[in-house]
Amino acid sequence: MSRTDSIDTSTPAGRIFFHAMVSLAEMERELTVQRTRVGLESARLRGRVGGRRQLMNDRKVDAAKQLLASGVASRVVAANLGVSVATLYRWLPASERL
Repeated sequence: MSRTDSIDTSTPAGRIFFHAMVSLAEMERELTVQRTRVGLESARLRGRVGGRRQLMNDRKVDAAKQLLASGVASRVVAANLGVSVATLYRWLPASERL
């Protein structure tokens, strides 16, 4: 069903048809959400984790702290670690960069 379909909702038959199509669309959406949740839970039980891999780890954070403490510019540290300056700042809040 789309906006271009000519369903006359001013008649009882048009209204019931419209409501039936809306109900079917809602059911299909809920089934899709349910299948997605079941699939994610199944993957989680098998040890799979979704999302992007983290670019920073403890070793990189320690290296960044040392470089920043020695006076190296943030953009140079970020480039050396292969991350953006925003990522560097996300992992090293201002209170930890002193």
